[in-house]
Amino acid sequence: MFNDEQNLTEKQRGILAAATELFAEKGYAGTSTSEIAKKAGVAEGTIFRHYKSKKELLLTIVSPTMIKILGPVFKRDFNKVLDKEFDTFQDFIRAMIQNRIKFVKNNTPLLRILIQELPFHEDLKKQFIEHIGKDVFEKLRETVRHFQAKGQLIDTNPDTIIRIVGSSIFSYIISRYIVIPDADWDDEEIEWIIEILTNGISRKES
Repeated sequence: MFNDEQNLTEKQRGILAAATELFAEKGYAGTSTSEIAKKAGVAEGTIFRHYKSKKELLLTIVSPTMIKILGPVFKRDFNKVLDKEFDTFQDFIRAMIQNRIKFVKNNTPLLRILIQELPFHEDLKKQFIEHIGKDVFEKLRETVRHFQAKGQLIDTNPDTIIRIVGSSIFSYIISRYIVIPDADWDDEEIEWIIEILTNGISRKES
């Protein structure tokens, strides 16, 4: 995560790695700089020689990584689905769920921090929208309009459909792989989600 392009010292790498692990495990508010220092094997004062505050430490971890790593990977992986042709909206949702599951599994620690802290830090929220949200949402709108034109979806604002479908997929994946991964999950739930969603937003024959 913290590569040579960032010109970090070994101590900075250790601090950032320790902070990433602790923020992911305990949350930003639940982690103290003394805990980070102990895990990184440095004095607490060393942290403040490199970073003005715990907030700056959070932004150093999340912001560059979201922009340089998560942003391009997020969009690249999303485009693997968005750029394909699907016969039905159900097939599209199924592919999207599998795509996002793989992404979450590969980026769990940072995503845990992002999910925990995004609602409480306006600067993070703005960067997320700027570097990840805009391009993806426009392509999603095009996809929804495509299936509306084929008569498979109800004729409503594409953003409404995106929010309904996206929130359902997001809540399932985050719950299963980040919040409560040890629960008794059933893989059939994916098909149930797809069926419920498409039955609710598909265009009914008159």
